[in-house]
Amino acid sequence: MAILLGSIADDYTGASDLANTLTKNGLSTVQTVGIPAPSLALPDVDAVVVSLKIRSVAADEAVAAALKAEKWLRGRGAAHVLYKVCSTFDSTDQGNIGPVTEALSEAAGGGTVLVTPAFPETGRTVYLGHLFVNGQPLNESPLKDHPLNPMHDANLVRVMARQSRGAVGLVDFPTVMAGSDAVKARLDALNAEGVATAIADAVSESNLETLGEVAWQTSSSTGASGLGLGLARAIVRSGRASSSGAAADDAIRPVGGLAAIVAGSCSAATLRQIEVAERSMPVLRLDTERLLDGSDEIAAAIAWAGERIAAGPVIIAASAAPDVVSRLQAQYGREASGHAIEAATATIASELVARGVKRLVVAGGETSGATVDKLAIPAFLIGPEIAPGVPVLRTVGNEQGDMLMALKSGNFGGEDFFAAALAMMR
Repeated sequence: MAILLGSIADDYTGASDLANTLTKNGLSTVQTVGIPAPSLALPDVDAVVVSLKIRSVAADEAVAAALKAEKWLRGRGAAHVLYKVCSTFDSTDQGNIGPVTEALSEAAGGGTVLVTPAFPETGRTVYLGHLFVNGQPLNESPLKDHPLNPMHDANLVRVMARQSRGAVGLVDFPTVMAGSDAVKARLDALNAEGVATAIADAVSESNLETLGEVAWQTSSSTGASGLGLGLARAIVRSGRASSSGAAADDAIRPVGGLAAIVAGSCSAATLRQIEVAERSMPVLRLDTERLLDGSDEIAAAIAWAGERIAAGPVIIAASAAPDVVSRLQAQYGREASGHAIEAATATIASELVARGVKRLVVAGGETSGATVDKLAIPAFLIGPEIAPGVPVLRTVGNEQGDMLMALKSGNFGGEDFFAAALAMMR
């Protein structure tokens, strides 16, 4: 299997978001969970997205994992490797976007790396280096209260510089509007100055197409799924891509079985989605403090689901309002409380699958990652889109047999997302 485009995603929901975007824009795509074992047979595709969980780990650990994935992708023919990060640039002053971007660039021979988290379809735009989320500056958006990586600076040149060894430049909006030749000239000039990375403005899909055209001519880039859109369209225009339609159709074949939703995200969007879903299906809101103090909350949740799930889908949610999350983090520690909730929700999801759940929706990036790891799913075939950034996923090489899943980043999807997802998963 020789691929055209490789990608390394820093979390699992971001990986499915990107894989969905690549599929929609003409590339047949598989999402793997980590680097696949040699025994796993993957279909012939244009693109492979390697899902990692490196957004919030130590920078040296993230760099080591990303470099192993990069070597695997290059070994399978990838001419370009995209480091896929969150469209809200979730990170700290220690990384991991800067350290991983620089390491991947060095592995590919260096040069100024184009960086943009812009994805206008989901409300993420970059103007003069500043990131806006649905029209709000990043530091005024709900991301200022992110439980793991609160974002307090919208200026991505500053954010990137604080976590990078090399200098950070800007490809501003007038340059992007002037077209791909102007962007390439700007990157060449920055490279001559020794600049390691460059934040690029984008407020529309046409801007992303321009950036993708330029990025495709380089060995590596960093961005959200919007940059993946630009890269996919550039590859399709080159005439080298195969058709993605057959793979997407195969991914949606019915699997039957029971259905469930597990939510760990505390985003405002997910909290509202749970409220709306409660009108049509039973919801159990876990007591997160009881989860953290080692009580029998998990066993009680599984028993609760067992009494109801045969009659229809159920939701089990460890989601909580920001003030509750802040109090628990102060009491138990941010990292400890986050990991405890992820482990609990993953255990609940695994127990539900053992009891016959074949259609599973998971809300929250860290929750999704923990759940996929717990289930030991090696790869996914990408199906049609449920909501912007969230496709139906069909498991590949799964010991539990074929399953349909959706891994939703906390902020993604409309109010009726859960019902819409289950309607597409038969």
